[in-house]
Amino acid sequence: MQGYVAFDLGAESGRAMLATLDGDQLELTEVHRFANAPQRLPGGYFWNLGSLWANLVEGLGRCGRVAEQRCVELVSLGVDTWGVDYGLIGHSGQLLGLPYCYRDDRFGTSYKQTLGKLGEKAIYDVTGVQFMPFNTLYQLVAQHEQEPQLLQSAAHMLNISDLLHYFFSGTPINEATIASTTQMIDLRSGTWATQLLGELGLPTGMLGPIVASGTKIGTLRPEVAREAGIDPIDVIVPGSHDTASAVAAVPVDGTNSGHWAYLSSGTWSLMGAELEQPLYNEETRRLNFTNERGVANRIRFLRNLSGLWMVQECRRDFENNGQHYDYSQLVDLAREAEPLRTLVDPGYEPLLTPGDMPAKIAAFAQTTGQPRPQTHGQTIRCCLDSLALSYRNTLEDLEYLLGHCIDVLHIVGGGGKNELLNQLTADALDRPIIAGPGEATAIGNAMTQAMGAGHIRDLAHLREVVRMSYKPVTFQAQNAPAMSEQFNRFQELSPQ
Repeated sequence: MQGYVAFDLGAESGRAMLATLDGDQLELTEVHRFANAPQRLPGGYFWNLGSLWANLVEGLGRCGRVAEQRCVELVSLGVDTWGVDYGLIGHSGQLLGLPYCYRDDRFGTSYKQTLGKLGEKAIYDVTGVQFMPFNTLYQLVAQHEQEPQLLQSAAHMLNISDLLHYFFSGTPINEATIASTTQMIDLRSGTWATQLLGELGLPTGMLGPIVASGTKIGTLRPEVAREAGIDPIDVIVPGSHDTASAVAAVPVDGTNSGHWAYLSSGTWSLMGAELEQPLYNEETRRLNFTNERGVANRIRFLRNLSGLWMVQECRRDFENNGQHYDYSQLVDLAREAEPLRTLVDPGYEPLLTPGDMPAKIAAFAQTTGQPRPQTHGQTIRCCLDSLALSYRNTLEDLEYLLGHCIDVLHIVGGGGKNELLNQLTADALDRPIIAGPGEATAIGNAMTQAMGAGHIRDLAHLREVVRMSYKPVTFQAQNAPAMSEQFNRFQELSPQ
C-alpha cells in the first residue's frame, strides 16, 4: 500500500493525516491534531509560524511510525492551508518576519486606496477575483507603504502553504490554486499580473514560477527527515488552497451528476460551481463572485462567505467566561432553541473581526429591532439560521449567473459534520443536500499527491476513489416554507 501525508491547516487548527491507498480503496487516519491561533504582537496580528512548523515535523514523525506499523510505503507529503496570507524569503533563504494574519486591521486603508487609484473594474477585469480587504494584493500595498525595504529585499513571496513546502523541501515555488487567491494573477494567462502590480508601484521580483497542483517540487530535506525520524520522501504540492483540495474530493460522477454546486464548510464557507473556463463580466463583479484555480486546472467559480467563524468565536468567548463546550454540545443547545428568532448578516464587518462575538450579535439584534439572544443556545441558533439563509442568497445569485438551476448542493469539509446546519441549509435552499466526506480537504490533498505520483489517473479517477471509499449523507428539505418566509426579512437586515 502507498501512503501519503496530508497536512491540512485551517484558521483554528491543523492536522497531520495519513492516507493509505490500496487499489481504489482509500483510508484516512488522523495522526496528529494541534491548535493554530494567531498572536497579537507589537506591530500586528501574526501567525505563530514556529509552533506550526514544530507540529508539522512532529506530525510527520508520527505518520512515519504509523506507516511503518502498517507496512505502508510513504510516498510523499503535501500541505494545504487557507488563502491570501504570505511570508517573505530573503536572498539568503531566511524568513523576513512573521506572516500577518488576514484578520489584522491594517489592510482596510490600503484596500480603499487601491480601489480609489485603479477602480474595481480595472482590477476585476484582469484578475476576476472577489474583492475582500485582506486579499494578498492589499496586504502587499500595506506592507509597501509601511516598510517598503522588506518587499525590495525579498527573493520570494510565498503563500503559507508554499512557505511550508519550502521549509520541507528547500524549493520556493508558488502553487496555482493558492496563488489564485491573491488577486494578483492574470485570469487569462494564469501568470502574475505584473502590469497591474506595476501600476501600484509594487516590486515583482519576489514572484516566482507558478506550478500546477500535483507537481513534485523536491525531496524532504535530510535534516527534516532526521528530525522526524523517517527516510526522505517526495514533496508533491496538492491543491494547496484548502478549498481546492476539498472541491477535488466532491464525490460527483461527471456522467450523471446533473447541475451541482459545492459548499466547502469551515471557518469560511466557499460556495460555487466548478467550471471549465472563467466566468467574469459586470454581473459577476457586481455580485462579488471569484474565479480561482482548482485541481486539474478547473475554475472554482464561487463566493467567499463567513462560515462557522461566528460559532467558533462564540465558543471562545464562552470559554473565556468559564463555560466550556465542544461543538456537538453547542449544536445540541441550538437545536433546542427557538428557530429563526434572531438573524444577523454573517458578512457584516464587525462580525468578521475577533472578540466579543456574542455581544456583537446582541448589538446587531438590538439595532435591527430583533430580540437579543438570551442564552448560549439562542446565540448559536442565530448563527446557524443566518448561515443557512446566506447560503440561499448565494445560491440564487449563482443560478442567475450560470443561467440554470442547481439540482443538488454538495457540502464538504468539517462543517459538513454539523447535521443541524445541513438540515437548515436543505430547508433554506429547498433542495437535496449531500454531505460528506467530512475530511474532503485532507482527502483531496492526499489524492492530488497520488495523481502527481502516478497512482491516480486524473480528477475523475480521484472522485471515483472517494465514492468507493466514503458514503455521504443526504438531507431533504423538511421545513422549507418557514425558511422561505424569513428570507425577505434576512435580506432586509441593515444595522444603522
